[in-house]
This record gives sequence, structure tokens and C-alpha cells, in this order.
Amino acid sequence: MKQFPNDFIWGASTSAYQIEGAYDIDGKGPSIWDAFSSIPGKIKNGDTGQVSGDHYHRFKEDVALMKQIGIKAYRFSISWPRVMPAGKGKANTRGIQFYSALIDELLEAGITPWVTLFHWDLPLALQLENDGWIGPEIPDYFAAYADVCFEHFGDRVKNWITLNEPWVMAILGYGLGNFAPGRVSNAEPYRAGHNQLLAHAKAVDVYRKKYGHQGGQIGMANNCDWREPLTDSQKDKDAAQRALEFFLAWFADPIYFGDYPAVMKQRLGARLPAFTEAEKELVKGSADYFGLNHYTTMYVAGATDPNRKSTVYGNGGLTEDQDIELSMDKTWKRTTMNWAVVPWGCRKLLEWIDNRYGRPDIYLTENGSAWNDSKVDGTVADANRIEYFQGYLGECRKAIEKGVKLKGYFAWSLMDNFEWAHGYSQRFGMIHMDYQSLERTMKDSANWYAGVIRDNGV
Repeated sequence: MKQFPNDFIWGASTSAYQIEGAYDIDGKGPSIWDAFSSIPGKIKNGDTGQVSGDHYHRFKEDVALMKQIGIKAYRFSISWPRVMPAGKGKANTRGIQFYSALIDELLEAGITPWVTLFHWDLPLALQLENDGWIGPEIPDYFAAYADVCFEHFGDRVKNWITLNEPWVMAILGYGLGNFAPGRVSNAEPYRAGHNQLLAHAKAVDVYRKKYGHQGGQIGMANNCDWREPLTDSQKDKDAAQRALEFFLAWFADPIYFGDYPAVMKQRLGARLPAFTEAEKELVKGSADYFGLNHYTTMYVAGATDPNRKSTVYGNGGLTEDQDIELSMDKTWKRTTMNWAVVPWGCRKLLEWIDNRYGRPDIYLTENGSAWNDSKVDGTVADANRIEYFQGYLGECRKAIEKGVKLKGYFAWSLMDNFEWAHGYSQRFGMIHMDYQSLERTMKDSANWYAGVIRDNGV
């Protein structure tokens, strides 16, 4: 592995609902995922995040494992209903104490905290009482919650992410119904996306105006797969560009240019909410860096049947709005999530972002793969995951050599976890958990990742 810049950030990521457990103690309120995962048939094997990795009780052990691996930065999310049980009103002191203790433990171990304010676990009360992300009040509620976090943690946290993958919340939560809150609509996703952008911008405004003295940076973590034209035809090239704009530019264009992509406004009409001039000013420039979660690549062709929906699990969005058809090369290796391993797609996406948005600082806030492997004498021969990391990190290095300002890389995930609708059937982590005893086992992938960090002089 070639050298990365000396100041390159190496880390790993998790999210609250996926690892914390302790779903109903110490004043925590229920989230939409607590509710959704309790509905029979919604989650594979009927799994829930009620216990998961038990990180709430075992965070000191987890931080010790991070230190052992050599991780220098840890990206985790704060559970909104743990800090503010009803999503609004009074904060929960015990929830604040937990995250404060976790942050202190990380700093003591020499690990820099990167904090995500929202990773899909919306307080259930806001969904029931205020229509969740399609309700008009949600941006202000989110800004007030963010204010509480900045106040209590900002003296030690200098790297903030407002929202994780707003595309997923909008499309899978309010469009396709695969994720909480499980709604199906061709209009609600765009309202949910709009409100998430306003919530992000209002939280950033609070941070910059009220907590600028803390000296931190703040942004959003968007997700996107690369979309490669199936052929060299102009139709397929246009379809691939359109797919990227409906996927990533949907949330990035307003932040960098002040409005949605023209193709979205043309195709969606009244289904796409419009920003007021004041909102455009608020949203534009509301990120200090570009956060990106990336995993896979798909081919795109112009649709032969505009009413045909993608058969790919969630990954295509509302393909009928984009007029596209998605496919994968049969020779591409597939993970157990059925996601293709295509390292060059990562480099192409980084270059696309670099070109479209004027060479911003970029952090790969998630990248990784799930495989069905098993322990043998307490270890795992983790060749597939190591090969994945090698391929994607190699393409990251090529992007940097071409001038892309990639500043950091966070592996997903630190540990196996509740993988949303897939339950516990997917192994994403560099640390395995036995879900009966909750014993953790170091893996070859964790040792390899530690080696990359050491080899780069960190």
C-alpha cells in the first residue's frame, strides 16, 4: 500500500442504534427503529437493536479494542431519543452523561471523536406527533437538539456530521418503505429530503453563530454508489449523469450551489419542494467539508420502459423518476449484501465530486463490505474483506495522486452490528461479536487495517 499523506485520518465508524443496545433504560425514549423492528416481518429473523453490541455498557472495552487496532479517529452517532427522549423539550441528563463519558474515554486513548448527530433513529414521538421528516417543524426541532449536543460536547468534539445519508432516510424510509418509518410514497421522499436539508442548514447556522469559538468543523455524510454508463451511447451517458444527480447532487447541489439540480426540478415538478430565497442562502455553503459514504457501483442505461422500477434492493431510488435501468456485470464479485466489489468506481466518484463541487476537502466517512465468514480457533481468515480494503484504498490513493483532496478514510464498521432490515445476518465489522455471549474477537482484517495505519506513519 503506497503512502498516504502524513495528516491523512484513519478511522472506523458505527451508529447508535446498531451497536448501543440499552434501548429503554436511563431515560431513553423510543425511536422509530425501536417501533419498526418490533413489527413482525420487517426485519430478517425478527432481530432488533435492543441489545446488539451492548456498547452502552461496554464502551470502555470497545475503546480499548480501538486502541489495540491503532484507530486514530472514531466516528459514532448520538441517539437523539437518548439525549432528548421526546425529540423536543427537556434533555436527558443520563444520556448526556453517557456520551460525555465515551468522548472522555476516546480522548484518553488518543482517539479523535467524529460525531454524527442523526443516523436514522428519529425519536418516535416526533413521528407520531409531528409527522417526522415530512412535518414542517422538524428542522427547528433538529436544530434545538443539535444545540444541546454542541453545548455539552463541543468543548471536546471538533468534527461534526449533522445527518448520515439523508438519501436513505428519504428513499427507504418514506419512499420504498424498507426502513423505518416504513412509509411508501412517490412524493414524501422529496419532502423528507427537503426538510433534512433545512435541518442540516439550521444546525450548522447554530454551530457557526453560537459555537464558532469551539474551533470545529461541520458537514454532512451523503451516500452514493458510482453510476457507470452501460454503453458509450449518449442515452446511457445522460442516464448515468441523471442517476448521480438524483442520488448525490440532490443533497450536495443545494449546499454548494443553493438549489436542486435542474433535472430534478424538471422531472419532479410540484413533488419537489422549492426553497425560498432565504432558505437558499441558509443552505448554500453549509458544509466545511464533503462527507461521503461509498460501497459499490452499478451500470446505468436509459430506460426502455419508463414505468419499470428497479429490482435492486433500495439502491436505485425511485428509478421511474430518473428514467433509468440498473444492472451489474456478472463477473463482478458480490458481497453477502449482493453489492458488487468495484474499486475503480470509488475513484471515479471521488473525481466526479472533485470536479463538480470545486475541489472540496473530502472524507470517506464509510467504506467496507459484508461477508459470511466464521471463526476458527478464535480468528477469522478474512481474505475477502482485506481484498476489498486493498482495492478501494488503492483507488483512493490514485484519486489523491490526481489532485482529489481526500483527507480521511473511515472503515465500516468497527464491529458487527444490527444491519437494519438485514438484522444480524451480515458481518460488516472488523471485530466480530458472538451474539449469544457478546464476546468480541479480533479479526485478520483489523490486524491488516492496523498495519496500513502503521505503514503510513500514523
